[in-house]
Amino acid sequence: MRLSRNSVGAGALALGLIVVGIPAIGQDTPESILPPGFNEPVAAPTSAPTASPTGDRPTAPGVPGLPAGLATVGEEDGTVPDDAGTPLPIDPRLIAEYNMPSYARRSLAMVGVVGVPEGGLNPAAFGNADGRFLQTLMRKLNAPVPSRWVSIGLRQALASKVKTPARLNGADFAAERAWLLVRMGESVVARAMVEAVDPDRYTPKMYQVAMQAALASGDPATVCPVVADGRKVSSERAWILADAMCASLSGVPGEAGPKIKAARRSGAARGIDLLLAEKVVGTGSKGQGAVTIEWDNVDRLTVWRYGLAMASGAEIPMPLYATAAVQVQYWRAQSPRLTESARASSAELAAAQGVLSNAALVDLFGKIDSDGDQGAAELGIARDLRTAYAGPDRDARLVALRTLWDEPKRPRGQYARLVLTARAATTIAPYKDAPDADRLVASMLSAGLEEPALRWKGNVVRGSNAWGLLALVDNGDPVSRGDVDTYRSRAVDISGSKVKMLVAGLAGLNRMSASDTASLARALSINLAMENSWTRAIQRAAQRRQTATVQLLAAVGMQTPNWGGVSPETLFQIVSALRQVGLEGQARMIAVEAVTRL
Repeated sequence: MRLSRNSVGAGALALGLIVVGIPAIGQDTPESILPPGFNEPVAAPTSAPTASPTGDRPTAPGVPGLPAGLATVGEEDGTVPDDAGTPLPIDPRLIAEYNMPSYARRSLAMVGVVGVPEGGLNPAAFGNADGRFLQTLMRKLNAPVPSRWVSIGLRQALASKVKTPARLNGADFAAERAWLLVRMGESVVARAMVEAVDPDRYTPKMYQVAMQAALASGDPATVCPVVADGRKVSSERAWILADAMCASLSGVPGEAGPKIKAARRSGAARGIDLLLAEKVVGTGSKGQGAVTIEWDNVDRLTVWRYGLAMASGAEIPMPLYATAAVQVQYWRAQSPRLTESARASSAELAAAQGVLSNAALVDLFGKIDSDGDQGAAELGIARDLRTAYAGPDRDARLVALRTLWDEPKRPRGQYARLVLTARAATTIAPYKDAPDADRLVASMLSAGLEEPALRWKGNVVRGSNAWGLLALVDNGDPVSRGDVDTYRSRAVDISGSKVKMLVAGLAGLNRMSASDTASLARALSINLAMENSWTRAIQRAAQRRQTATVQLLAAVGMQTPNWGGVSPETLFQIVSALRQVGLEGQARMIAVEAVTRL
């Protein structure tokens, strides 16, 4: 059996299934992309275009000068006189029509990447939620969140074509969503969100985020259409260097050279930050003025350095990735400039986070297996995965699966392997007393494969982990307190976290009677009636059927680096709210993930 060769980049865009008050943490504006002192203003910016409430630019650029000999151009006011000498200003709307015809212009009333047919939410998914409230939530959210399935749902909400909420400019709302996507590690979707807004409707905030998304995706050329206006709006020195790079990438190397020299003289950049920009310029000049990048004295990896290294093909030493936030690994997993072997370790982390799907991860290792690079350490994983899918018998496939599951030593890596093997696990026919039933069921459900997992229902031991996971996804008979007590008696975790999360998940999914739910909550000290500003907000959004608002608030409730910081009360509120707005499939997967990862 040959694994698919489809690209991981396409898989990255697949949207898939989708105790604390609201935190005051996160970034208010896009973080600096450069080292200290690099983004200090060179000079006060020129008059910046401002956005009207609808996002339209109030004025158009000045009219270019006409060829010599045509003396009818007003030198002082830039207008074109008529035959009688009366100045007739050119209507900015006419110029805009030449740049982009009216039928091709996109409204800011509804902006997004995917519509309902492609897996997006309903255009009214944010309902009548106040735009300033949503903007604050997005900006303060400390991403990424610990849950794979909450991340998948949040990506769906942010990428959907939705109506712009009241009190927000459409371009600003798109920028807030793109900025959060960048911080989540969703570089490909973030860039697509930026590109969903017409350049002549950019706001200052969108210029900021456009640069961030371009660097995160390793493609600074995406800002070239707006680099001139970007320099007017932003005083960050990145735009000065972008001007030089874009001249080269646009096929005008004669302009790029003087601009990069001027940037060097002005002190806009120095050291490796300038050298990387020069390397990009050289790339656009077909190798002219090639630059060698040395990383020996570089102590940390910034977004600027990452983005330009990816764009120019400069190899970043692996130790430097440890100096950057984990999001950079997710960006790296989606980079089309790296080989599959180079992306493999990052891709596993990205799959555990929900940035990559099971299918995308399998495709990547399938390509490694097809290439057969004997020098690649990842080739062993690819070969084991092939055996797990197409081994000669059940025992061979199970041995391969155990090898893949047992190799990682850290929890995130172990969960990534469950995601990697999800479809391979479906090839194992259910049988009684299977020693691997717990991990087989957990693997299938990590990718949302409920139907094949439920085939094990009559073959798992009552009270086992596999039984608990299936109890969360089975809509058949209700779960009794006796069932949970059996699971509790067999639980091996000393803290009892798995039992508490199981009860919270079952309660949120309404899978137990009210009396059993209340008695178990008392016995386990779970306060299902907990109330604070966050619980009131998510309950109100659920009652109003605001699916996207609920997705966003679910992520806000998980402001913690790992599942150990998520309380059962929080899980109950999230699962219950998602079920109320019709996202019960996602609610089940979050409950399953909670029990699996603790």
